[in-house]
Parts: sequence; structure tokens; C-alpha cells
Amino acid sequence: MSLAVEHDVSLKPFNTFGIDVRARAFVEVHDDAQACAALRHADAIGQAVLLVGGGSNLLLTRDVEALVVRMGSRGIRQLSEVQGQVVIEAEAGEPWHPFVLATLAMGLAGLENLSLIPGTVGAAPMQNIGAYGVEIKDVFHSLIALDRHTLQTREFSLADCQFGYRDSRFKREPGRWLILRVRFRLARHAPLHLDYGPVRQRLQQMDIQAPTPADVSAAICSIRREKLPDPAELGNAGSFFKNPLVPAALAESIKADHPDLVAYPQPDGQTKLAAGWLIERAGWKGFREGDAGVHRLQSLVLVNYGQATGAQLYELAQRIRADILSKFGVELEMEPNLY
Repeated sequence: MSLAVEHDVSLKPFNTFGIDVRARAFVEVHDDAQACAALRHADAIGQAVLLVGGGSNLLLTRDVEALVVRMGSRGIRQLSEVQGQVVIEAEAGEPWHPFVLATLAMGLAGLENLSLIPGTVGAAPMQNIGAYGVEIKDVFHSLIALDRHTLQTREFSLADCQFGYRDSRFKREPGRWLILRVRFRLARHAPLHLDYGPVRQRLQQMDIQAPTPADVSAAICSIRREKLPDPAELGNAGSFFKNPLVPAALAESIKADHPDLVAYPQPDGQTKLAAGWLIERAGWKGFREGDAGVHRLQSLVLVNYGQATGAQLYELAQRIRADILSKFGVELEMEPNLY
């Protein structure tokens, strides 16, 4: 199969930070056959492969000496429905938020809390994306992925994916699996997840007493637009740091000095801390050095004001991590994948 492989391509349009690095080779694939052909091509010329979806979870710090494969496949279909439980399949290249809106238009609940997250369907399981009390694993059915080693397709169940907090088997085995399509278990009628205070508050402000999934989606979109910059206007990758899990004793020690600490006890006895609170309390909110900075409204978000390099953003992230460790004894972990 003929592939439209390009050479010396700027990746600025393909990462939401807007970092202008070059790819030695680049190809966009639209179906399984093209995906296989791209991997065979990389093997034939002895090149590594970097898989890219929407580029919303990627920090590029240098030119890419590899074949960049961008998933451009599209398609949404219903596979089954049993007693109001519906399995929906989407191709990996589908943009995430339009896919969420499509499921809501079909009268399905489950993805509304994950509205307005940037990226693609194929990238969502990699990171086990989550927001406002819901993660991919909560609505996941299965996925189909191509094995980079054997060029065979494999179906992954929920257990096979080994999902964790912003983590999965696919993230821990970088470059091994090319996700082709993902299936979700949604419902005609399901309890809404309204446990996060801002969601209930926004629904009240909207004068909605009996919210639908579409109402919840609209409320969350409203909240996110107020708090998070649009990557089309200001380069960013959303939340840059994970909320750290720490021993309960450490959380209590921090709380003794900072009674307003934002912390969530976990079933396993650990405590999840709000990374944004730690960064803001340490004084980094709104910090800017050149074109690399921390967003003025949301301290979890690192931003590119125009010409920042990936290396500059990474160096800023390392300074923040070192400061949080020094001040609170807490080690922050980056969410984006680093290249």
C-alpha cells in the first residue's frame, strides 16, 4: 500500500503546546491497513515510531528523529444494546469532545463529565483521562490495538488495560501498542456524577433542578472554559501535573501548617492532594519567564505564550517540582509524555 510519507515536517500544528520542532518523517493513517503499512515502513528503514493523536498530552523538547504516525481514522458506531446498556465504538482519530457530544445526542449517559477534554479517542485510554469524578475505566468496554512487534491486532478488556490514576498498560509500554478503536459501555439511563461541588453549584446557577447528562456536560464545559485556556489561543496541554497520592500522615503534617489544604482521603488509606493548591501556595501561579509560564487562573497548567521551547517548559516544570518537594515534601509527577 502506498503511504504519503512527508519529510522534515513541522510538528507545531500537531501538539497543543504549539512547540515548533521538526519530524524527520511524518505520515497520517486513516485505517488499519495504513497503520500496518506505516509500521512496516518504519521497520524497513530502521526508524523508531512516535504515535500522535491530538498532541494534547505531549511535550516535545527536541526534533523527532523518528517516523511520526498520526491517527486520522474516523467513525462512530453502535455495536449493541441490552436493557438500556449500549456499547459504542469510535475510531482512534475521532476528536474526543465532539465524540462526547455525539453520544449525548444519541441519548446516552456516561461521558458527560469528560466533556471538553482535548485530544482524541485513541489517546484517552493511554492516560485513563478523568475529570469531575469519572475516569475512562468507569465507562470502558474494550479496545482494539495493533502490536508494534508482531503487526497483529489484539482486543483488550478492562482488566487487560491495567488502568491506574492517569495511567495504563499502554502508557507503561510506550511505542508497543497502536490503539485503533475504543469501545465504551454507556447507558440510556444512569445516575449522574455530581459529587464535585463546582458542578452542583454551576447547575444551580443555571437554574437546573433536574439535570440531564447534556446539562451536566454544559455545566462542565462552562467551568472548564473559565478555568482552562483554549489551546487554540494559548499553547498548553491542560493539567501538567498529577494530583499526588501521599501517606495520610504526610497530609496531616501539611494540614497542621496549612489548614486550608485541599485533600481527599482514599480507600487505601492514602490521601490525594490537589497539585494546583500546592503550586499556588508555593507562589507559582501566574509566573512567567520569557514565553514559558504558569497560567494566571489555573496553576496546574503550564503555558506557551508564543515562542517557548519544549526544553524551557520542561525546565520550568522541574523547578516547580523541586520547590514543591522542598516546601511540602511532596513529589509531583508530570502528566504529559515527554519526547
